[in-house]
Amino acid sequence: MASTTTPSIPLKDRLRQLIVDYGSMALWVYFGLFVAVLIGFAIAIRSGVDVKSTAGTAGTWAAAYVATKLTQPVRILATLGLTPIVMRIVRRVKRPREPKQP
Repeated sequence: MASTTTPSIPLKDRLRQLIVDYGSMALWVYFGLFVAVLIGFAIAIRSGVDVKSTAGTAGTWAAAYVATKLTQPVRILATLGLTPIVMRIVRRVKRPREPKQP
């Protein structure tokens, strides 16, 4: 019996296709998530949260960057899910309103 499942497409390839489909909006969402996670880790590290993946003497931002890079697959998945939603919202907000007829 032949298998009907399709091979899984790697996340980076799916992200590239998303960029083709949605243009710069996908990049804005991806980098927005990157910055939010980076700042979140930096605040957490400064607040005393122990991040096991960071070097002992690394600076806060270097440690936050390493921790952020470890979350890259999750951020790509979030970008894949959020970009179409963000695009719909942007299109709805930018759409010209029809004047009301009296």
